[in-house]
Parts: sequence; structure tokens; C-alpha cells
Amino acid sequence: MTPEMVDHARRNAAAGGYDNVEFRLGEIEHLPVADGSVDAIISNCVINLVPDKRQAFAEAFRVLAPGGRLSVSDIVTLGEVPVLVRDSVEAYVSCLSGASLRDDYLGMLREAGFAEVEVTSEQGFELEDVVSDDMVRQFIDNTGASDAELRAGAALFQSVRVRARKEG
Repeated sequence: MTPEMVDHARRNAAAGGYDNVEFRLGEIEHLPVADGSVDAIISNCVINLVPDKRQAFAEAFRVLAPGGRLSVSDIVTLGEVPVLVRDSVEAYVSCLSGASLRDDYLGMLREAGFAEVEVTSEQGFELEDVVSDDMVRQFIDNTGASDAELRAGAALFQSVRVRARKEG
């Protein structure tokens, strides 16, 4: 989030009378929160954009109180992403090239110390699911990839919802 986004969120909370929320500017790899002070963490398609996912999960674990819960929605891959996609700025900002292998993603949560790591929902992608995005269209135009290559590439990506818990 940018400072402007945090200010906007604070104004909205004040206007709504929500005095039980707090907004802080920080980085997901270095959360500005005390150890064991958070009951729940939710994230929607952020981790796949983080270069150091292990550090992000370690930080989430650090700030969660014993018994705390984590719920994330993210993009993962079911196989190795072609270099064409992995090295593309367009694919990165479209939340694709930064995605981890599904098993690696779940493994990083376990390595961070999380228990009861569970995929609660998963959804594959068809090419038609992604070509409507302007950044993906630009990527397609820049690479000249064939329809078969694009369909195979889209099939590698999956949206997952994962929950985990910090034992306590």
C-alpha cells in the first residue's frame, strides 16, 4: 500500500466509526507489528508478487499470536513456467511470473512453522480467463506466442485459497 492508500483507509474507517481497526504502512517481509500480536492474517494475491516469499511467511508466523489463523488467496503454478513468462514484466504485474510451484508454496508455509496447512479451494485457468487483461494482451502481442503455447501456459496456473494456523 502507498501512504495515500493508508490515509484513505484511515479516513474511511473514521467515517464509518470503525475504531477497532488500524492501518500501518509497511512491507510484507518486515511487518510493523509486534511479535504474537495478531489474531488473523488475510491476504489476497499478494504473496506471489513478493520476491522473498519465505520471509513473508516467516513474518506472518512471527506476528501471529498462538492459535492465530492465516488465510490467503494466491496464484500458484502446477509446473515450471516457461522463461518467456517468468522473465516478462507484463506477466509479473499480471500476477503470473512471480507465482511459485503449488507444492513449494505450501511447503514454505510449513517451513515457517504453520500447522494445519490446507488448500480450501482451487481453480484452474483457461486462456480465456486471462486474455481479457490488458497486460496479458500486451504480453501476447510482444511475444508472438502461438495459441497452443498460450493455452498450455494458462493451464499451468491455478488460483488457490489456503488456510493455516499457528499452534498455541
